[in-house]
Amino acid sequence: MPNYTVTVATGSQWFAGTDDYIYVTLVGSERCSERTLLDKPLYNDFERGAVDSYDISVGEDLGEIELVKIEKKKYWVHDDWYCKYITVKTPYGDYIEFPCFRWLTDDKEVILRDGRARLPQHEKTGVEKQHRRKELEQRQKIYRWKEWHPGFPMSIDAQTHSGLPRDIQFDSEKGVDFVLNYSKAIENLYVNQFMHMFQSSWGDFADFERIFMRIKNTISEYVMEHWKEDFMFGYQFLNGCNPVVIRKCTEIPDKFPVTTKILEESLERGLTLEEELKEGNIFIADYELLDGVTPNATDPCTLQYLAAPICLLYKNSQNKIMPIAIQLGQSPGEDNPIFVPTDDEHDWLLAKIWVRSSDFHVHQTVTHLLRTHLISEVFGIAMFRQLPAVHPVFKLLLPHIRFTIAINTKAREQLICECGLFDKANGTGGGGHVELVQRSMKTFTYRSLCFPEAIKARGMDSREELPYYFYRDDGCSVWEAVKSFVTDVVNIYYEKDETVQEDEEIQAFVKDVCSFGMQDCDYCEFPKTLQTKEQLVEYLTIVIFTASAQHAAVNFGQFDWCSWIPNSPPTMRKPPPTKKGEVDLKYIVESLPDRGRSCWHLGAVWALSQFQENELFLGMYPDEHFIEKPVKDAIVKFGKNLAEVTKVIKNRNDGKRLPYYYLSPDRIPNSVAV
Repeated sequence: MPNYTVTVATGSQWFAGTDDYIYVTLVGSERCSERTLLDKPLYNDFERGAVDSYDISVGEDLGEIELVKIEKKKYWVHDDWYCKYITVKTPYGDYIEFPCFRWLTDDKEVILRDGRARLPQHEKTGVEKQHRRKELEQRQKIYRWKEWHPGFPMSIDAQTHSGLPRDIQFDSEKGVDFVLNYSKAIENLYVNQFMHMFQSSWGDFADFERIFMRIKNTISEYVMEHWKEDFMFGYQFLNGCNPVVIRKCTEIPDKFPVTTKILEESLERGLTLEEELKEGNIFIADYELLDGVTPNATDPCTLQYLAAPICLLYKNSQNKIMPIAIQLGQSPGEDNPIFVPTDDEHDWLLAKIWVRSSDFHVHQTVTHLLRTHLISEVFGIAMFRQLPAVHPVFKLLLPHIRFTIAINTKAREQLICECGLFDKANGTGGGGHVELVQRSMKTFTYRSLCFPEAIKARGMDSREELPYYFYRDDGCSVWEAVKSFVTDVVNIYYEKDETVQEDEEIQAFVKDVCSFGMQDCDYCEFPKTLQTKEQLVEYLTIVIFTASAQHAAVNFGQFDWCSWIPNSPPTMRKPPPTKKGEVDLKYIVESLPDRGRSCWHLGAVWALSQFQENELFLGMYPDEHFIEKPVKDAIVKFGKNLAEVTKVIKNRNDGKRLPYYYLSPDRIPNSVAV
C-alpha cells in the first residue's frame, strides 16, 4: 500500500497547543485519502513549537497532491491552534510543502495549496480554480468594509480587537491595550503622581526639567538643551517627527505679507526677498489645514486653543534652515502680527512654540494616523478580500500588513474614539482630529505616497541645495532597495505587461482599494487598473514603503522630539497672541499643558515609540510563504542591499550627538504594528 508521511509544524504563539481532534485529508489529482485522525485530546501532540510526523497508508496512489485539508473538532472547549506548515512525503520520495501560518479556530476546516505561487490565469485544474474562488468568497464574508467616520478611508467592520478574524489579531491583546500601556508608561516615567493634576500649571521650564531628567535619552536631552534656538527649530522640519511639511517657497502668498524690509536683518546675503526666492533659499511651512478646526472642549475647566500658523524659513550661508517670520493665523491684519527673530525674546519664543504645537497636531493626525496607519489598513483589507494565499502578491504583502488592522481597531476602540485617551492631552481631541482627517482626505492623492515624487513636489529633492535632509536621503535609499526587491519578485511571476492585465485578482485588488477603501474619490487618483509591470512594481513599492519605512520615519522619533513638552506641546491653554510686547515667561508657561496633560502626553509618546515584542524588521521573513528558489534568492539580495544602506547610515551617524537613524533598515519594522 502506498504510504504518505505528513509532517505538521505548530507555531510558538501563545495558546498554540490543542486538546481538540485534528484530522487531515490529502486531495490528489486521482483521488482523496480517507479522513485521518492525527491527534486526539491529551496526546500532547501539537504543543507550542512542535514538529510531529504521521504515516498515512492509502489503498491506491492519489496522483499529484493538489490540496491538504486540516480539520479541528471540539473535544471539551475550543482550543485555538496555530499551524505553521505541513509537508507531505510521497511514496516516490518527493517532499511537498504546504505553508499555512494561520489559526484553526472553532470547528473550522482549512484547505491548503502547496507553496508554489500561482497567478489565476495559470491554474490548470478545476479543483485549483474552485479552491481559489471559494477562499476569496469566504474571506469577503469576514473581511468587510466599514465607514468609521464620513470622509475617512474605509476600515475593517469590527467593533473590537476580539471581534477581528483570529488570523489578524495580536497574539496577546494585553500588548496593545492602550489604557494599560499608557498607565504603565506614566508609572515607568516616574510621573504618575501628576497624571490626575489637570488645571495645575508648572512653575517654570525648570519645573518641566525636573520630571524630564529621569526619562531623557541622547536626542531628547539635546532637544531640551537647544529647543529655544532657531537652528534646532529649523532642523526639525528636515529631520524631526514630521519632515513632510516644509516646501520650497517660490512665491510669497498674499495671506502672508512679508517684505524685504520686515526681513532685512535675517537675510544674510544682502539680497532682496524676491532675489532670495529666485535663488531657492526660502522655504515655507503652512498649517492652513488647522484653520477653523474645533479645539478640545472635553474638559469644561480648561479652555484649549489651536492655531493655523504660517512659517517662513531661510537657508543661511551655513546651509542651516532658520525661521525668519511667523504669522499665527491665516488672515493678515493688525490682530495677526508677523513675528520675526528680532522681536522681544518671549514674543519670538511663543510664536515658535505655537508652530511646534500645530506641527504636532498635523503630524499625529495626518502624517502618522491617516497617511501610514489608515492607508495601510485599506491596502490590507483589500489584499485579504481579493488575493488568495497562493497569489504571489499576497505572499509578498502579508508580512507588511502584519497586525496593522489589529492596532488600528484597538486605536478606534480606546485611543481616538469619543472619550478616548486622545482626548486627555491633545488640543484636537474631542473631534478636532476627525475634522483634520476629513480635511486632509480632500487633498490626499496616490502620487503623494510615491516617496521620490512627494519629495520633488515640495521642491526638496536637491542634495546640493539641502545637504542635511537625511529623511530624504535615507528614504530614497530604502525606497530604491524596496523597489529593486519588488521588481525582482514581479519579474519572476509576470512575463510581460499583458500578464498583469490578465491577472483578474490583482485588478480586483487595486479596484477594491480605490472604489471601496478610498470611497472612489475622483481627486485621490488611486488607479482602478494596472496595465504594466512598471505600474505594478510602483504600486507594491508604495504599499511596502508606506507600511514600513514611512511609518518608522514618522513614528519612532516621537519620544526623542516630543518628550520635552515645550518643544511639542500637545495642547495650548491660552489663545495665540494678537499683539507684540505683551508676553512674558509666566504667560508662556501658563499657555503650555498642565501637569496632568503633560503626563498623559509623555506616556503616549513613550508608548508609541517602542518596538513590538519580537519585532520583525524590514527584510526579515521568518514565515516562508514563498518556497521557490528565485524568490528566496531575491530575499537574500534584498537583505544585502538593506545591510549596505544600514552601514552607510551608521557611518554617517558615528560620533554625532544628533544622529538620524529612523530610516536605518535595522530599525524599520516590516509593518504598522504600533
